[in-house]
Amino acid sequence: MQRSMVNIYRLGLKELRSLWADKVLLVLIVWAFTGAIYAAAKGVSQELHNAPVAVVDEDRSPLSQRLIGALTQPYFKPAQHIEFNRMDRVLDHGQVTFAIVIPANFQQDLNAGRRPAIQLNIDATSMSQSFIGAGYIRAIFVAEINEYLSGRRDGNEPPILLDTRVRYNPNLIGYWFGGVMEVINIVNMLTIILVGAAFIREREHGTLEHLLVMPLAPFEIMLAKIWANGLIVLLGTSLALNGVVRGILQVPVAGSVPLFLGGAALYLFSAASIGIFLGTLARSMPQFGLLFMLSIIPLQLLSGGVTPRESMPLLVQDIMLGAPTTYFVRLAQGILYRGTGLEAVWPDLLAMVGIGALFFTLALLRFRRAVTQTQV
Repeated sequence: MQRSMVNIYRLGLKELRSLWADKVLLVLIVWAFTGAIYAAAKGVSQELHNAPVAVVDEDRSPLSQRLIGALTQPYFKPAQHIEFNRMDRVLDHGQVTFAIVIPANFQQDLNAGRRPAIQLNIDATSMSQSFIGAGYIRAIFVAEINEYLSGRRDGNEPPILLDTRVRYNPNLIGYWFGGVMEVINIVNMLTIILVGAAFIREREHGTLEHLLVMPLAPFEIMLAKIWANGLIVLLGTSLALNGVVRGILQVPVAGSVPLFLGGAALYLFSAASIGIFLGTLARSMPQFGLLFMLSIIPLQLLSGGVTPRESMPLLVQDIMLGAPTTYFVRLAQGILYRGTGLEAVWPDLLAMVGIGALFFTLALLRFRRAVTQTQV
């Protein structure tokens, strides 16, 4: 047992030296845990921000000017005043996302008790902005008109008082969610790539055959690759969480960071085992890349990190219970967002270990056969 531990330790050091010699891969790892997370969090905004809007004001009344003036930053850019015959052109060229037409005699008709229509034209190629912005414009205009007519912005008194309280993210800031989920995606992606690619690279260079003729067991070689590459990813995760997410993005973490990193370490075992298993299936690096693409997309999209699992078909939910990413996403959200403790996440920890042990066993069974496969 002691000899096996020494072998695993020394083989892991060999993996670390090999990784240190690959400067391009090191740059990729550093970028993945710093710039990529910041870009993903800030670049994909889930709020309306500086949406370009144009207004055709055919009424030119104080009320129409009041409505236009209510479209303020940071939600909208200053409104462009255009003529009606230019509206289609600015939409066709993508110069604005929203084009609003306020008809003539709008204020006069409103004062007379009629219900004049305001036309809102939307460039739906900007899908997220168009969907959110339409609701923003409607809410702003309704509030301004209610205040103009009755002096109150909320209109008629509702039959009930709905007291809404938002927990964990009270201001509904989108990048609070996006930054943490990108850390999880990077952990998942890099672990599978690093471990699987290391296995394929050594097999293509003939290094694995040399290791197998030495007094080394396949599980020692596999564990060495897992702990060495997992250590790099775990250090990067700690840097990303403390330096980028908490430091630069100023995202508050509600729970225990050591508990999250402990869960991440167990998940790394599962993800690395999947990477080795894919490496045993592939005969070359291009084949491994294709297998990686086929596996990483459902792991990231269907695990609950992009959309809630409850909104997916039941069959998809049941299938994804066999993926460790599902449990890691649930664990990360519980610890980092809601501040849950070990008493709530221990089933997810056990599930990740069990799935990781299954893939590790499958990879171990295929190890020698994979080494002797003929490349195609």
